Order: sequence, then structure tokens, then C-alpha cells
Amino acid sequence: MKKIISLATVVICAFNIANAQDTNSDNHQITVVVPNIALLDIEPGTAATRNFTSTFSQPIPLEAGEKISDADDNDDLWINYSSILPTAVTSRRVDVKASALPEGVTIKVKASAAAAGGAGTKGSSAGEVTLSTTDQEVISGIGSAYTGTGVNNGHQLTYSFEALDTDYEDLRAKNTTVTVTYTLVDN
Repeated sequence: MKKIISLATVVICAFNIANAQDTNSDNHQITVVVPNIALLDIEPGTAATRNFTSTFSQPIPLEAGEKISDADDNDDLWINYSSILPTAVTSRRVDVKASALPEGVTIKVKASAAAAGGAGTKGSSAGEVTLSTTDQEVISGIGSAYTGTGVNNGHQLTYSFEALDTDYEDLRAKNTTVTVTYTLVDN
């Protein structure tokens, strides 16, 4: 009887050892996390190099009855962005608005087509936009993309300034500081 119990114990132990052995395959899971990214900046990168003054009186009219000359265009600034869309968002856009506008002056901005740097679905220019104190689309159709950083990457911004005849009576001799805000927005 001892031999039968010993033999049964050996068989049970051998069966358990056989079940505990590795097989010819195994698996595990990897969770890959791609973050939602929405970053935008204006280049050049410091306020000292991106703030500018636009003066209408250059040259000052020399003859009575002449209109002041429009201020020179400015195309020194670039918008750079990095965007990775979340699942529920189909695209992003860049909106622009001004904090205030000088009386009698029209300020327009146009974003160029995206420069060659970067990759992904970079946005398209919405054309020339007349600044107002409400958000307006200036770049549309941004997907998961990056533009590269710094000047000559992303979208070049061109500002133009006009004293239109229809608004000439509203002109006042003063300095007005206008803060222009760009925002990367989910569609």
C-alpha cells in the first residue's frame, strides 16, 4: 500500500511539474501614450524683438491738402506650432484678435502658406484678415503637425496699415498700443 501511495504521489507531482513548465510562446501588453499637444508661439521669441511700432506720418505731408501715407507693412514675425489631435477633434485653427484698435486705422494681417520645415498636416492661410476685437480665423485645417521652430518656419505674418478715406474723420494724433493675440483652437 505504501508503494501505491508513493507511486500516486510521484505521478501527481510529475503532472504538476509538467503543467508548470513554459510553453513555446507568451505575451504581455504595452500601453503607448501619445499626448494631446496644442502649442503655439510667435517668433522671434522675445518681446523686445517681436514688438514693433507702425508710424503713419512717414513721410509727413509737405503740401496742404495731402493725405498721410499709410504705414509700412511689417513681415518680421512667424507663427510656429506643434499639434497632435485628440481622437474627437478633426482639425485645429489659429484665431487672431486685437485688444483695441486705433480710431480711423485699419490693421490687416495675413499668414503665408506654411514654410517647408516640419511635417504633418500644417494649416492653410485664411487670407488677409482685418483685425477686430473678436476672434477671427487666420490659419485653418491644422492636423497633427509641427512647423519647426524660429524665424523662417511655420507661417510668416504680414501686417498692413491703412487710413481709409471712409474712416479719415476718426483719426486722432495719439499712440495706441494694440495687443494681438493668436490662439490655437480645436475645431
